[in-house]
Amino acid sequence: MIAAIGNFGALFLSIGILFAGNGLQNTLVAVRANLESFSTTMIGLLVAGYAVGFVLGCMATPWMVKRAGHIRAFSVLTAMASTASIIHVLAIDSVVWWMLRSLTGFCFAGLYMVIESWLNEQSTNENRGRVLSIYATINHVSVVIGQFILPLADPLAFTLFGIVSVLISLALVPVALTAKLQPAAPQSVRLRLGMLIRVSPLGFFGCFMSGMATGAYWGLAPVYAQARGLTVDQVAMMISIAIIGAAIAQWPIGKLSDVLDRRVVLVTVTGLCTLSAGGVVYFGGSHLGMLLLTIFIYGALSFPIYALAVAHANDHMDRGDFVTGSSGLLLTYGIGAVAGPIIASTMMDHIHFQMLFGFTGTCYLILMLFGIRRMSQRQSPPMVDQAPFVVAVPQATLTTELDPRSDESPDDMPPDGDATAADVTETAAP
Repeated sequence: MIAAIGNFGALFLSIGILFAGNGLQNTLVAVRANLESFSTTMIGLLVAGYAVGFVLGCMATPWMVKRAGHIRAFSVLTAMASTASIIHVLAIDSVVWWMLRSLTGFCFAGLYMVIESWLNEQSTNENRGRVLSIYATINHVSVVIGQFILPLADPLAFTLFGIVSVLISLALVPVALTAKLQPAAPQSVRLRLGMLIRVSPLGFFGCFMSGMATGAYWGLAPVYAQARGLTVDQVAMMISIAIIGAAIAQWPIGKLSDVLDRRVVLVTVTGLCTLSAGGVVYFGGSHLGMLLLTIFIYGALSFPIYALAVAHANDHMDRGDFVTGSSGLLLTYGIGAVAGPIIASTMMDHIHFQMLFGFTGTCYLILMLFGIRRMSQRQSPPMVDQAPFVVAVPQATLTTELDPRSDESPDDMPPDGDATAADVTETAAP
């Protein structure tokens, strides 16, 4: 583990700085927009704009890297993302902010893709498992750190947006100074969503519904917290506690799905997540401690659902379809992340702010019922044929899938199936 950190120290540092800056910015934009009296529906459109930009960035970044190289592409994207964060305080306008959020999503798609492709290129089959574990840990820790920067200054002032700009700019320094060789230019992958629907309807639908619910939560939870009457530091605490719950629960839930019927685990977790969303609505208003407890449980149950859906889809794919399938599932998640915030924010605006968890709970209930239906129509694959669970962090990027089998041929697989290879895949327009 220490050796992995040493070999990738500069890249891990850039990742941590980027995650902290983006985590702070995502919450800050929602909080500031609410204080500026943007409607909840408009805030939902801002969240959707980020997801739209992210998906477009996924498609454009391979071309940018092939044309200019990794470091130049990273530099350009960093400059644009840093500039966009500052413009937020120079032009307080909903239309301008939507364009800025789309640009930010576009830039961060490219930034994450470049740095993750670098990690993939420089790692080996022997250390990729450790690299993935460190990467997931840095993701969770850095986003939590970003949340706790929020209470350090007034969201109505320039300071926090300035800090975001500084963090994004600083992320360029370790990459620009690294002595590691640049990885090969990424290859575009054609998407075959029809194949995914045929091969694994539950995996496809699970990724879409997870995108709907998770996209709505990430973008609108600060608005929900403010409507609850929480202070800025309490908003940061509420966002962080869900991330901590996800970090704790994702691995145990995933390993459980490796030894049981994956669909049973998926259906059970989605059912419990539906109940936890109801618990937030029913118990969360009593006092802060109860709200944080229910949010912790909700985060622990909801965030692993995407990874479970991906793992289930992989159980039914041929090895040659892993790269294409991963790209398609992530794009499916991204489409859900566009639609979810728009629907949820409209419901919050016209019904009640509690409809955030009413919406996400309904998404998971529908997914649970669909999973039960699929269980009655199709047998589960034998346990020996199940793909190993992989920690997946769609909030980090919609275009990369670290799959422990994707760069090995069947003959190269170890007898126990415990491979540690990773693959970074990019999406192209179908």
